[in-house]
Amino acid sequence: MRLRLALSVLSAACLLASAPPPAQAATPSPGWETQALGWETQATGVSARLRGLSPVSRHVAWASGSAGTVLRTVDGGRSWQNVSPPGAEALQFRDVEAFDARRAVALSIGEGSDSRVYRTDDGGRTWTETFRNDEPRAFYDCMAFFDRRHGLAMSDPVDGRFRILATEDGGRSWRVLPSDGMPEALPGEAGFAASGQCLVTAGSRDVWLAAGGAERARVFHSRDRGLTWTVADTPIPGGDPARGVFALAFRDGWHGIAVGGDFQPGLPSPDAAAVTRDGGATWQPSAVPPPAYRSGVTWLPHLPFAAIAVGPTGSDVTYDGGRTWRTFDPGSFDTVACTRDLSCWAAGEQGRVARLTLRR
Repeated sequence: MRLRLALSVLSAACLLASAPPPAQAATPSPGWETQALGWETQATGVSARLRGLSPVSRHVAWASGSAGTVLRTVDGGRSWQNVSPPGAEALQFRDVEAFDARRAVALSIGEGSDSRVYRTDDGGRTWTETFRNDEPRAFYDCMAFFDRRHGLAMSDPVDGRFRILATEDGGRSWRVLPSDGMPEALPGEAGFAASGQCLVTAGSRDVWLAAGGAERARVFHSRDRGLTWTVADTPIPGGDPARGVFALAFRDGWHGIAVGGDFQPGLPSPDAAAVTRDGGATWQPSAVPPPAYRSGVTWLPHLPFAAIAVGPTGSDVTYDGGRTWRTFDPGSFDTVACTRDLSCWAAGEQGRVARLTLRR
């Protein structure tokens, strides 16, 4: 409790700091370099690999993963409820987006009809399947919402372009958007369903899509909720089906971080992070990147230049907007997310969920 209180005090103090204009270089958040970060693991009662994560507050969070698993806590993680949709054991819920303790939307991945969307309005006691993919070539990877009604889901390219699904009623119904405004995909290009962060939003209309598996690792950007897109190369390595941008985080319409690399175990993965200060039009490599492949990334709320990245070989923190990173934990996680009240969570293999702790 005292650790969470310390986080709250720090976040309140940092509310007075304002974000720099897009052209201004990031500077460290004063004092945070002296803090010792760590993860406090929680018991979930499952062994599924949890790649979907959606914390709502310091009390409420949802997680999802393999074997059709969806979990929910309403007491800060002291206990987790298995609220998985019945009959979904063969599905992999790689993404979950929660609005509160009762309402959430979960995305399962896979070719053809394995790609589905479910919604609950009663805390997971009952679920409604609201979308089942009928395009055999589509493979949905990630989902993101602008608000409680408007959201998108992305599929790997069909007929040479990424396929975008849209909802205007909180995930109760979906429609495929026209592909005219989507740039052509590179040969082999696709998204990575590694953390639920290959599609992310900021504000009411901006959305970014992370891609890899091709000659170059790229990021797509739309300013009109997915109708038209631009695309930019990143310095994160491509050239292999296992390489590319795996996760994105934007704290506004300008400042973003991309992480990824090569997810093959045991292989070196240099240049695993990049930053943008112009909304993704251009990307610069991190001067000191994470030491290995990273699959998830999130900004720390109210701390303009602090962010956390996670992956199978460790967790890293930056205090200068993604320019330099240092490892603070060697454990394995796949995804990470924070709430506005500065409660940060991570999830990964063997049902692993943890809360961020901070000590002086």
